[in-house]
Amino acid sequence: MFVTTADTLEGYRITRQLGVVRGLTVRSRSIIGNVGGAIQSLFGGNLSIYVELAETARREAYELLVKHAEEVGANAIIAMRYDANEIMEGITEVLAYGTAVRVEPV
Repeated sequence: MFVTTADTLEGYRITRQLGVVRGLTVRSRSIIGNVGGAIQSLFGGNLSIYVELAETARREAYELLVKHAEEVGANAIIAMRYDANEIMEGITEVLAYGTAVRVEPV
């Protein structure tokens, strides 16, 4: 599966556009993670506990995006983007989305 943030895929031509595909995950940090994050924030710098949470959420959303694209018969995703929103304090949704397409080499 090719995935790009560009609107085209160099060396390939789009033969079919299959529509918007997405992967969505909603995550929260456990109470232990929140305590650990609060302690880390007292010392400043990189908050590795929250970085790990963000990376996990993005990876999961990306994997769900690719799965959705495969389900509709795509072999590539163009114009891929991420979006994140806080649903409520401590609970965040991460959305990966793009356009599912069929491509073939030029």
